[in-house]
Amino acid sequence: MALKATIYKAVVNVADLDRNQFLDASLTLARHPSETQERMMLRLLAWIKYADERLQFTRGLSAEDEPEAWRHNDHLGIDLWIELGLPDERRIKKACTQSAQVALFAYNQRAAEIWWQQNKSKCAQFNNLAVWYLDDEQLAQLSAFASRTMTLQATIQDGAIWLSDAENNLEIHLAAWQPPV
Repeated sequence: MALKATIYKAVVNVADLDRNQFLDASLTLARHPSETQERMMLRLLAWIKYADERLQFTRGLSAEDEPEAWRHNDHLGIDLWIELGLPDERRIKKACTQSAQVALFAYNQRAAEIWWQQNKSKCAQFNNLAVWYLDDEQLAQLSAFASRTMTLQATIQDGAIWLSDAENNLEIHLAAWQPPV
């Protein structure tokens, strides 16, 4: 019998002062059996960074043809494609041709730095691609927030993300390996 996803619920209040975006959302995250807690929390952080009423989680690891999250427009086109990890060039190209904006969140320090050196020039070809990197230390601190039911407050200002719950506070700085245009 196949293992089922573990369901996490997050109530998130986002005050994005950089984009003048304020949002309260109730999110459901399905953690695939092969997904780490760190990766799931990075998905949630990516959602917070680009918070929008239309931004939705997809089937993620269960569907190779979908990103981790996306935002569709009124015409069913993709305005934002959020990817995690260290994808190959074909996947990046697919995302950049299908979506107006693509945000890639890289993690896993040793592998990510090697991947970036090998793919930096390829990524530079895409004007609609932003590449963010979260180091292992911050990712470990972020995963401390993980709980089956979470209530989080996020404030974004000058690129920094302040995340808090009833017990933890964390200031996160994503490295902009390829800043958004």
